[in-house]
Amino acid sequence: MSTATAPAQGQPPVVLTKRTVWLIFTALMAGMFMASLDQSILGTAMPTIVGELNGVEHQGWLITGYILAVAIVMPLYGKFGDLWGRRWPFLVSIALFTLASAASGFATSFEALVFFRAIQGLGGGGLMILSQAIIADIVPARERGKYMGPMGALFGISAVLGPLLGGFFTDHMDWRWCFWLNIPIGLAALAIAWKTLKLPSHRSTKKLDVPGIILLALGTSGIVLAASWTSWTGNTGYDWSDPGLLAMVIGTLAAIGLFILAETRAADPLLPLHLFKNRTFALASGIGLVIGMSMFAALGFLPTFLQMSTGSGVTQSGLLMLPMMVGVMLTSIASGMAIVKIGRYRMFPIAGLAIATAGLIWLTRLTGDISMVLFSAMIFVLGAGLGLVMQTIVLAVQNSVDPREIGTATSANNFIREIGAAVGTALFSTIFTSRLVDNLTDGFTQAGVAPGAGGDLGVDSLTPDAVNAMPDAVKQIVVDSYADALAPSFWYLVPLMVAGFLLALLMREVKLSDTAGMVARGEAVADGDATTAERRVEAEVVVAAEALTAGADQEVRAAAGSGSGSGAVSGAGAGGGAERAGGGTERAGGGTAHVEAAPEAGTGSAPEGGSEGGAGR
Repeated sequence: MSTATAPAQGQPPVVLTKRTVWLIFTALMAGMFMASLDQSILGTAMPTIVGELNGVEHQGWLITGYILAVAIVMPLYGKFGDLWGRRWPFLVSIALFTLASAASGFATSFEALVFFRAIQGLGGGGLMILSQAIIADIVPARERGKYMGPMGALFGISAVLGPLLGGFFTDHMDWRWCFWLNIPIGLAALAIAWKTLKLPSHRSTKKLDVPGIILLALGTSGIVLAASWTSWTGNTGYDWSDPGLLAMVIGTLAAIGLFILAETRAADPLLPLHLFKNRTFALASGIGLVIGMSMFAALGFLPTFLQMSTGSGVTQSGLLMLPMMVGVMLTSIASGMAIVKIGRYRMFPIAGLAIATAGLIWLTRLTGDISMVLFSAMIFVLGAGLGLVMQTIVLAVQNSVDPREIGTATSANNFIREIGAAVGTALFSTIFTSRLVDNLTDGFTQAGVAPGAGGDLGVDSLTPDAVNAMPDAVKQIVVDSYADALAPSFWYLVPLMVAGFLLALLMREVKLSDTAGMVARGEAVADGDATTAERRVEAEVVVAAEALTAGADQEVRAAAGSGSGSGAVSGAGAGGGAERAGGGTERAGGGTAHVEAAPEAGTGSAPEGGSEGGAGR
């Protein structure tokens, strides 16, 4: 059982003023930006990086290592934040990510770069989870949309901006700036968070779920490594007779089964299974899985298609993805503001998934000679739909769980989405690659060109530069084959989006809470509540002082009228008055809403239950 560290003099440790909230929000956004940007920034810089560091054969580890580390630590940060508080884990995450970014930029070998990328992931996973959980701690669900909207927009922006910045640094500066960019942002975020993130710490008396941590790490590693099998092994596909692949899949399934068993027996489980009995949490997690599988799969192949079909460079192809970023940003922010205004959220995931499904269906009409205006409209619609969903489901999850489990629930939702992204990208890549090989073989056969002739026509060497250097007739075959393989592959994502839409229809509208997580746990007070409490105490002190002064005057007059022989009685009365004064002052300082009648016989004790009544009010 977790207990908050008692604040000094019984006062709440944090007063959540608007200024404090916005300063904290600035640090959170900076941290989230770094972590989410690094999931996509290396895509366009990868050929240059692996070529310079001699890591072409194992280049997949640059992406896999980061995603694997992020996925493993997500649930850990969520649980540890609930147990011990989020201030120090967040500061450690920023520091870890910033230092690893600097080290990655100075790496002189491929192995060192992979290692530091994994360290980056250990920090990045915490930044993404703790940012969302801290917002739930300091902002009520009723007002959280205005903050969660920009956070959702930031995820979409980073997914598109990453390839753009990676291409820009590679073309015009140095690929190492992909990492050095994080240093000033990280230092600024660390300074702001150190000063403003005054969150309480906790002590936990429950035993840490070590078996759950180990088994979840093993299961997560197996899922991510199996999903990215072709990327980090260099194999061209999934050979199910490969003993290594079979052992990994069997081991992963065993680890998942044992993890579920361990969570049913743990005193304080890492991922409480009772969360999945919560209707909103279960449905929102399913939607997150769908979003992860579809969004990242689509984003992974569209920039390369643009490079091949338009002949644009890596930077230009990133710019051509800006309409999707605009769509995500506009609808994410607009839906967040609308939720604050109307107090309802259910309609937005429903509308968003319907729009995103329509966008995916539209993308099945891609052709090699498509106009950029039409393509921009397609990806804008897809982005607009996703922007209505991503952070709305996180808000729904946080609003539906116990305030003491906000971090655990938030991390679980994001963890499931991350796993969906890894699996979805792998499946989509397999489907797309098999169709591309068939299309190229048929196209070259019909044109009388031998695949692989000259070394530039094999599917494994189809880089944008190689395609642009081909004769026009051969280039058109490649571009058309690519488009004809990519467009129909989107049909495999459509059922996923439809399933997400149906899940959204099943969600119930739960009234948004008017209380921030820390306030609900008694760890903070809202700005208005703090001011009201201070004024109430001041008024109580004034009233108590006036009543005590009046009582003392009456006793003095009674003593004076009793004659010289009553001095002892007067002394007793004065003593009783003093005791009553002390008792009255104590009650006023304790926050009693009214002054009790003076007790008889000179006793200074408060009436039974008086303090509880005052505290309750």
